[in-house]
Parts: sequence; C-alpha cells; structure tokens
Amino acid sequence: MAILITGGAGYIGSHTCVRLIESGYDVVVIDNLDNSSAESLRRVEAIVGKKVPFYQNDVRDKDALRRIFTENRIDAVIHFAGLKAVGESAKIPVAYYDNNLISTLYLLEVMAEFDVKRLVFSSSATVYGLSKTMPLVEDMPLGAINPYGRTKYFIEEMLRDLYASDDGWSLALLRYFNPIGAHESGTIGENPRGIPNNLMPYISQVAVGRLPHLNVYGNDYDTVDGTGVRDYIHVVDLAEGHVKAVAWALEHTGCEPFNLGTGKGCSVLQLKDAFEQASGVKIPYVIAPRRPGDPDTVYADASKAKAVLGWEAQRDIAQMCVDTWRWQKNNPNGFES
Repeated sequence: MAILITGGAGYIGSHTCVRLIESGYDVVVIDNLDNSSAESLRRVEAIVGKKVPFYQNDVRDKDALRRIFTENRIDAVIHFAGLKAVGESAKIPVAYYDNNLISTLYLLEVMAEFDVKRLVFSSSATVYGLSKTMPLVEDMPLGAINPYGRTKYFIEEMLRDLYASDDGWSLALLRYFNPIGAHESGTIGENPRGIPNNLMPYISQVAVGRLPHLNVYGNDYDTVDGTGVRDYIHVVDLAEGHVKAVAWALEHTGCEPFNLGTGKGCSVLQLKDAFEQASGVKIPYVIAPRRPGDPDTVYADASKAKAVLGWEAQRDIAQMCVDTWRWQKNNPNGFES
C-alpha cells in the first residue's frame, strides 16, 4: 500500500515519511526542492533502512503526476507541497495563488483520472483568521487574513465542493498549529532557507551563532508576559497525526477538518526560556515592534482528532526544545553541515 507525499522532502513531509514507513506503509515522494533538500530524503532512508522512490518534479506538472500514478500503485495522497511564508505571501500573492491553488487542482484532476480518492490535506490554523475566541474549534467561522492563509482556506472550500459533488471521496483537512522540534535521531529537522520566518529555528540559529539575537515582536500583548502565545506541537506528533489521518481516509468517506495541536499555549519568552534550559545556551533578545495582524493568543481544541482519529499530542515543550537543540547542534548549517 503506497502513499504519495507531495512536498515529502520538506520539514513536516520528511518526518511523516519516517512515521508512515515505520507504520508499514510504502511512500512515494514528489518535491521540486524549491524549499527543501534531497539530503533530507537520504537521511530518511538511513533512519528507516529502505529506499524512498523520489520524483523531482513540480506538482503543477500533470505529466509527471500521471507518470507517478502509472509507475506506482498509489492508494492515498498526503498533500504538503506549497509555498508557506505569511510575510512573503503578502509581497508576491499571485505566486502563492498560482503555486498553491493550481498544484492542488492538477493533483485532484490526476487523482480522479486514476480513481484515487483519498487525500490528507496540509491546512493551517490560519484559516480561522483573527478569532478572539479560544480555543479554536473546527466548526468556528473561517476567514484568513493573508494570501497564504487564503490559499489554505480556498483549497478547503475546493475540497468541500468536491465532496459535495462526489461523496466517494475521503478528504481529511489537517489544520496545523505551530510545528517545532525534530526527529529524535537529530538527523532531520527544520532547515529554513535564509532568515527563518518561524520562532523556533530563529532561536536555535541564535544558539549556534548563526544569528546575533532573537527579535521578539511586541511585549505588550494581553498574555502572561506580554509576548504572543501560540500552540506549539512537536513535528513527530504532527507526523503521527498524518498516519492516523491516512488510516481514517482509507476506511471512511467524507470531508472532515481536524485541528492538530496540543491545546496549550506557550509565550515567546516561555519558549525561549525552555530552550535555554534544554540547551544550556543563553539566547539574547531584543524587543521589536509588533507585526501587523498578530493576535495575542492562539491555541487549539484538538478533541475531535482524539475522538475520531484516535490521535493526541504526546510530547511537551521541553521535549520539543531538546530535540530541536540536538538537530541544530549536530547540523549547525542545516543539511549543508
């Protein structure tokens, strides 16, 4: 039984490859390597002890997709591929709509051609917009506030319309909160190109001397210490959520959203302090102006994933920091180390 993973060489994709293979599935990866590295797949193969079929193609290449479905018996698809930086999406929105929406349309068309109707979609908590009600629950109103978030929201709408037109589809929409951490081996982890957009890789790059200090954007939020609170989830817990979602999709039809988070908030300074405890390295920081649109607090209600998928986050902030530090210390320059 083979699972096609689009964007499988990326941060979440590579960890999901490992957990799927360890759970008895075969995986096939398509990735254009624009925001990822083939080295991550070589390290996945070293972890699991087997080759991973890899196609270096863009998901917008329908002929490449058809070749994959012709050469492999694909039973389900996990769709990670896409551009993902909120700030960048505001600068080049057309590129985000082209990449994220068109790739999904082409993927769905080819899946239908080959009668493969089981899809796990990499969505995001950004589809909730600026809701002030916490925790976030799947049936809340949706409304993204940036081009990246809107691509996720539009794709969710696309998938809901698809299921309404053909109830033979099985579509799991996984709304991630804030993935951090790394594989326990320390050989794969988050490897951003350029200056990191996310908090944890920024902290860890300060710890190994690649960046001079951490910028904390705002310290006057209505939170425990004035800094923004988010729901951080270990990337391996997130990967295990995909394994559970694939199992659900193979046995059910429907179009269902699921929050994947811990249900607990952690502030920027609390995460910094936890990383210092895990690493023994002091993280210098400066307070910078707030970023427009950043809410005070965001965290999940993940009870639906527990009830329906049988999934629940297992790893705490301390473990997320320990595993991140192991990865960054062993690979100070990421996969180029």
